[in-house]
Amino acid sequence: MISRMWHGTVPTAKAEAYRTFLNNRAIPDYQSVPGNISVHILERVEDDITYFITLTFWESWDAIHRFAGADAETSKYYLEDQDFLLTFEPQVVHYEVVGQSPAS
Repeated sequence: MISRMWHGTVPTAKAEAYRTFLNNRAIPDYQSVPGNISVHILERVEDDITYFITLTFWESWDAIHRFAGADAETSKYYLEDQDFLLTFEPQVVHYEVVGQSPAS
């Protein structure tokens, strides 16, 4: 299993709208890709900036490539992101999952 992590920042005044966008548009997009195991959106507010991390888990590199394209390290953005994000980080980070707790 491989995790894919992306980080973005939005003005806190837009955080609720961005959270709604992620839940209604981005999460279903991730989940529509064969080989996606799960999607987790993390959020942290620091005054006027809100930080989001999208943490996804995938069965294989092939699954990640189905989502991200040939260059899996490149961030994937949606057209709507331009209405929210303060910066556009060019790359994501991947980690191989080497341990996990048993399913409950």
